[in-house]
Amino acid sequence: MPEFAIDTFNVTNAEFLEFVLAGGYSQRSLWDAAGWDWINSAAIRHPKFWVERRGTWFYRTMFEEVPLPSEWPVYVSQAEAQAFARWKGLDLPTEAQYHRAAFGTPGGLERTFPWGEQSPGPQHGNFDFRSWTPASVGSFSTGRSAFGIFELMGNGWEWTSTPFGPFPGFEPFPFYPGYSADFFDGMHFVLKGASPRTAATLLRPSFRNWFQPFYPNIYATFRCVEN
Repeated sequence: MPEFAIDTFNVTNAEFLEFVLAGGYSQRSLWDAAGWDWINSAAIRHPKFWVERRGTWFYRTMFEEVPLPSEWPVYVSQAEAQAFARWKGLDLPTEAQYHRAAFGTPGGLERTFPWGEQSPGPQHGNFDFRSWTPASVGSFSTGRSAFGIFELMGNGWEWTSTPFGPFPGFEPFPFYPGYSADFFDGMHFVLKGASPRTAATLLRPSFRNWFQPFYPNIYATFRCVEN
């Protein structure tokens, strides 16, 4: 894995609001052709769960509307995450970069979890259905990776720039041949980590989630890398 730098924390609502107020949704250079068509055909100018009233921003949670929590990780589509990264002159991490940041160590060995070998517990992150909403970024210092990176598991799935596809030697399960193979179409991207609504049993290095880049209705956040 070539050297890279990665954000210590996920991008927050406050940071993404700067992108919104700077006109990020109207700058053609920040979007690929499909993303540009998507935001304009659907008149999208901010994240799905945000509401603006007379200059004040609010956030629609599962059960209520609250003032926009500035330190929560922003939940957006992959297209929006990619546009923000371009605005910052950065990139989204690849799946391999996520793995290096989450499970690697400076000495070259790998861990089972970002924090080590201890089974996942509430001190490690926001997962296992304990909350319907994210926590402020940086809330779980016990869950840091060997490189000091926060919340690589829990508090939101993490978008990558890697298209969802098979690993070498992939063979579909005989009892469910279409489960993942049907989505090896170049139109879905890998997400890693976990969300507040992810069972602790799914917190493992091998687990991969995937969605299309324009799907905004998931607990998905992101962080940026500099290559």
